[in-house]
Formats: sequence, structure tokens, C-alpha cells
Amino acid sequence: MKLSRRVSWFLLAFGAWSWVVWVTFAKNLWADASGLAFDDGHPTAYFWVHLTLAIVSFVLGTVIGVIGLRGIRADRANRVNRVNRVNSEDRAGHSTTPAK
Repeated sequence: MKLSRRVSWFLLAFGAWSWVVWVTFAKNLWADASGLAFDDGHPTAYFWVHLTLAIVSFVLGTVIGVIGLRGIRADRANRVNRVNRVNSEDRAGHSTTPAK
């Protein structure tokens, strides 16, 4: 499957955004003083559920970001290959445009 450059950048940005949001959430969860996350110093079900959500989101954000990064790298490699192919054809005396 080939991803467009726009989609690849979107996926990479989504992965990065996911990390920013969920790292902040995990820090806030750990520092919770409202009594939702900890009861007498012990984690509550609320804490475990939200920690699980954060971990799953970290993993999915990483996978999505890696897919986007691979798409960007593949697009750049294709562009370099096209430029190299055109340059080698020009050096060999072949025209890259059809004759009129």
C-alpha cells in the first residue's frame, strides 16, 4: 500500500499528538489528589482503567506514528530515485519528454 505524503504527515502528527496528550494525562493521573485515582495511597479501579487507556493509546500512537514516518521516508526515497533516474537518462542522451 502506498500512502500519500499528506496522509503520512497526518499519521506522524497524530502519533506525536497522542504521546503529548496521554503523557500529560498519565502525569496528572499519577498526581491526582481528588481521591479518584488513589484511596488511602492505594490505586483504585479508576486509576487502573485510565492507566490501561493511556498505555493502549501510547502503543497505538507509536504504531500510527511509525507508519506515518515510514510513509514519509518511502516518499522521499521515491523522489530521490526519480531524480536519479532522470539525471542518468539525461547523461545517457535519452530524452525524458516525448518527441514532438
